[in-house]
This record gives sequence, C-alpha cells and structure tokens, in this order.
Amino acid sequence: MKSITVRNVAIGEGKPKICVPIVAATAKEALMAAENFAGLPIDIVEWRADWYEDVLQAGQAVELAGCLREAFKETPILFTFRTEKEGGQKTISVEDYAALNLAVAQSGFVDMVDLELFTGGDMAPQIVEGAHKAHVKVMASSHDFFKTPPKEELMGRFHKMRQLGADILKIAVMPKSKADVLALLALTLEMSEGSDRPIVTMSMSSMGLASRLVGETFGSAITFGAVGKRSAPGQIRVEELAAVLDVVHKG
Repeated sequence: MKSITVRNVAIGEGKPKICVPIVAATAKEALMAAENFAGLPIDIVEWRADWYEDVLQAGQAVELAGCLREAFKETPILFTFRTEKEGGQKTISVEDYAALNLAVAQSGFVDMVDLELFTGGDMAPQIVEGAHKAHVKVMASSHDFFKTPPKEELMGRFHKMRQLGADILKIAVMPKSKADVLALLALTLEMSEGSDRPIVTMSMSSMGLASRLVGETFGSAITFGAVGKRSAPGQIRVEELAAVLDVVHKG
C-alpha cells in the first residue's frame, strides 16, 4: 500500500495512525476538547463538524476551523460533516454540503476533508478538484450502520472512490456476525495489497473491535479512538488503543 504524508504524518506506513474526533456543539466546547487532547498519543484530529450548532453558516465553520488550527499547530486536521443518513447529527442539501466542504478546504485551516461517496452526488468531482487546488487531501467514505454489504458491493464502492480521485478510501460497516468481521478484514487485506493509496476500514460496535486494532496486519491505515465522547460505536479510549497498536507493531 502506497502511503501519503500529511504534515509529516505518513498515512499507510507503519502503525495505523490514531485519529480522534472532536464532537462538540459549541465553539467553546470544541476548544475545551482540544485542550484535553494535549499530551495524548494522537496522530490526526477529526473535527466532526456536524455536531457544531453553527456549522451550516460557512463563515462560522471557517472561523472555528481557524481556532482549531491554532490549537493543534502541526497535527493534521480532518474536517468531517457526517450526514444523518450515515450516522451523523444533521441533514444538509448537496449544494450546501459541497459549499461547506469547499469553504473549509480553501480556508487553509484543515489538511483533509471527508467526502461521503453517496452524499456528494454530481458535485463530488467538484469537491475533490477544489480541495486538491487548495492542497487539501480528500478522504472518500462510506458508512453502513445496519449491515456489512457483500464483498462485491464494497469493492465497487472502493472503485468509485478511486475514480473520484480521492486520496484515502474509507469504509465502515456494521457486523451482524463474527463472520462479517472476518470478511471485512479479508477484503481489507485484498484491497490494500498493492494499493496506490491508503485504505481505511472498520467493523463497528463491540463485535467489530478487533478490526480497529489489527490494521497493521490487514492493511487499514487509520484507526479511530476516543477522548471523552465517541463519534461511532466501538471506539475505545485513545490510551488503550495506542497500547494495543504498540503490542501489535512490536510483534
């Protein structure tokens, strides 16, 4: 798997990089959360902007992104508006979704934006192009909180993400059985071997916890941990996550 480097963090090389979300309703809460991140083993910060009460006002979102940039200095920031249909907090029109992602990307305050494969619609290529012109990476994503789709369907989603020109390809699914977890790990291994860009996968909930821990073995380049509020089922505390990743790496 070929890696990409974002602010000196090599994604797709060595241990999976630990990404921790900020989930906060107000700017004050977001900046307080940022203070709590100090000294923790965090490689990437994900601002889950769909939690932010003023996110639909692009100017407010850009202003808070600037504050977070100042707070996190050289730590990469991933901007994510997770839509309600994919497990997020808010609904948004395709036009507003595109405008928001482009405004934040072009601000220069974030390093990556999350682009939902099934939300960007016809404007997805415009989001990718605009982000890249601003020297911002794009993580294309797809989330299924109800099931683990068949292998062929998931491979098709990866293929569409590649066609869009996304820099990182992410799929998160819900297991209904232990076999679903194994199936996702097998797919991760298959897709990551020889991949020209990083792959990120996770099987959610407590049943899928193992998928968050063995990315280095099977080829998932980023794993998500928690400091305080969790943004998805199955996330564990960042300190515990880092300890397990160290054990797997040394092994």
